[in-house]
Amino acid sequence: MNNDIERVLYSTEEINAAENRLAKQINADYADKKPLVVSVLTGAAPFSVDMFKKMTCYAQLDFIDVSSYYGGTESTGTIKLIHDLKADLEGQDVLIMEDIVDTGRTLRYLVDLLGERGANSVKVCTLLDKPEGRKVEIEADYVGFVVPNEFLVGYGLDYQGYYRNLPYVGILKPSVYSK
Repeated sequence: MNNDIERVLYSTEEINAAENRLAKQINADYADKKPLVVSVLTGAAPFSVDMFKKMTCYAQLDFIDVSSYYGGTESTGTIKLIHDLKADLEGQDVLIMEDIVDTGRTLRYLVDLLGERGANSVKVCTLLDKPEGRKVEIEADYVGFVVPNEFLVGYGLDYQGYYRNLPYVGILKPSVYSK
């Protein structure tokens, strides 16, 4: 897999440092609250679990799965809810954990959906933010890194289900996905 990477964008150490920075801010912001952390499957799972372990406030964890990529390299623009939350959101302070905000369509869908379900507040923490890819106006509240408009894999991000287990975030060689 490493041979398919054009270059490493963020090392394991850099990711850990960003998570520590984000966790410090989240812990301060949620010190007197009991947030429901909503991890967006499958890509955000590694980031969500690592962040959850660094949270010092009372918190619950749930998972939601939505997709607009379906294994490709670009969003189809159609959001499909694949796996719903178990938790009741009425009155909850929700913190969405996302791997990357690209077009913003998925995130806009989730923020609206969770708000409609009665959440007290909905905030977003993302490891990666790709503003150049934005098609819908939305911003994350907590951002690890602002990234270039490249096809990224690793640390949860995939291409056709692979590369999620890389311990870093890298740029996938175009020759891999243009076959």
